[in-house]
Order: sequence, then structure tokens, then C-alpha cells
Amino acid sequence: MDGWTGRRVLVTGGEGFIGSHLVERLLEEGADVRALVHYEPRGSRGWLEGRENDVEIVPGDVRDAERVFSAVSGTDVVFHLAALIGIPYSYQAPQSYVQVNVTGTHNVLQAARRAEVDRVVHTSTSEVYGTALRVPIDEDHPLQPQSPYAATKIGADMLAVSFHRSFELPVSIARPFNTYGPRQSTRAVIPALLSQLYDQSVDVIHLGSTSPTRDFNYVTDTVSGFLAVAGADRALGEVVNIGSGREISIGDLVELLFEVTGIRKDLIVEEERVRPKDSEVHRLLADAGRALQWTGWTPQVPLEEGLRATADWVRDNQGSLQARTYHV
Repeated sequence: MDGWTGRRVLVTGGEGFIGSHLVERLLEEGADVRALVHYEPRGSRGWLEGRENDVEIVPGDVRDAERVFSAVSGTDVVFHLAALIGIPYSYQAPQSYVQVNVTGTHNVLQAARRAEVDRVVHTSTSEVYGTALRVPIDEDHPLQPQSPYAATKIGADMLAVSFHRSFELPVSIARPFNTYGPRQSTRAVIPALLSQLYDQSVDVIHLGSTSPTRDFNYVTDTVSGFLAVAGADRALGEVVNIGSGREISIGDLVELLFEVTGIRKDLIVEEERVRPKDSEVHRLLADAGRALQWTGWTPQVPLEEGLRATADWVRDNQGSLQARTYHV
């Protein structure tokens, strides 16, 4: 794919954390951007609020096939990020995750097929791997759904692969590991910890298990990975990991955040925050060799640098943080 200038691009879930950063990057690259945002009666545009002059905003719902087709029509490239992503809620309302993540993805793929778009990038998640059986985790690692959320994302990923094999839809699957950065809601561990550190009324930090390890990636690196996957013909019909290749335990992450913020507080591990017994993903560490080999992508932001930028944003935007569980 030769550049983004003048390309007509749809981002589903464009008002979300990663989606809004992707929209901004595409605008910087000269793309003509449309965003399908989850319709809300109050008219919220999420993190795209105030960007209506730059982005064509289409309120809708990925569960509505015709609305999705309307959003896809006339575009060249589709980045599909819209999903229900809150893992804890998936234990309570799994059917909602099937409807949004599986049926919604089917609607996007079918619309892209009907509209004959040039490229689709479907968003997966490292949660589909479950606890690592071997590390680093490459794309051939077994898929182990340890939550209803992960199960629905596996279903959506397989739909994307099937549409490529059955209908020659030009779709690739980007599989980011744990993304963090400005605008992420406090449902995620890093902004949740930072919010508690900066809240002067909080004396003790509450969190779940400190032993699991994660591969954290700054949001601009994840966005660059999405663009790289979109431009790689070799990635068509394939999965590409987007990860840093560095793992850190949640306990060590807390210590690192103490250093970054210069604030230290006592910790309390709350059992209700711990996942069900067989559902906790204990270890995630990416092998991103395929991304490097096929696209030339490699992460640019070290964890310490990304955490400082995120901490500064959380400190300055405490009033703006709210739980946004619909889009990544």
C-alpha cells in the first residue's frame, strides 16, 4: 500500500482508546477518515469529541448489518476495532460479547466483501493465547479461551480467516498484546494504578493478583503496527502479533510506577479483583518476529518512557477518566 494520502479509511470503534489514536495518526498521514462510533442517545463521540470537522463520524452499532454496510461503503480500507472488551463483564453477560464481537465482526466482514474494499485489518487480542504454554508466544501458539471475552475474539478471528479463504476478502488480523497510554480507561491496570496514586484521598492501592506477567505496548507503537499490517500483502489471511517482547509482572509494574510518579503507597490485593480459578492468564510475552519480517515494524517506545507519558496524562486528566468498555 503506497501511502495514506487521499485514502478513504473507516475505523470502527474510532472513539475508543486505541481507535482515537489510530484516527489521529491516519489524519496525520493524509487519509480521509470516517469513524463508526457506538450510538448513544446523549450523542457522545468519546475521544473524538470536537473532531467532527476532521472526521466523518457515523453513529451506529456493529450489530446492525445495514448500518455497518452504510459506514463501510465508499471506503478503501477498514480497521475493525469495535468490540466489547471488559473481561470481568464477560463472565456476567457472555451473550452480549457473542453479539458484538462475533456477529458484529461478521457484519463488518460481510459489508467489506459487498463493498469490495481494498483491505480490512481486524483487531484480535493476546488474550486468545491464554496462559503461555511456551515463550515467547508466536502466532502458532495454541489458542486457549480462558474467558468468554477471549472465546468471542477467537470466533471473530476465525471468521476473518474464513472470509479470506472462502471469499478472497483481503483481510489481515492484527493481534496486539497489552496496549497502554493516554485515554485508556481505569478498567485497565496501568491507568487504574496511576489514578489511585494521584488521588490524594486514597491511602492504599487496591489491585488484583500481582504475579501475572504482561507484554505492555505504548499506544503509538500499537497504532504503527496496525498501519504496518495494513500495508503488508504477506499478512493477508494471516495473524500478526504486535508486542514488545518484554514481560513484566504486575508487582514489578507497580514498583516501576512508584519510581515514575515519585509516589509510593501501600497495596491491598482484593480477592474479588482476581479472576476465577481457571480463567487467569498468568503469562503473556510476545514473539513479534513475524511483524518485523513481514512489515518491518518494531516498537519504538520503551516501557519506562511510555509509562512517564501515561502518568503525566493521567495526572493532568483525572476528571476526564471514565470507564469506556465498548471499544478498544
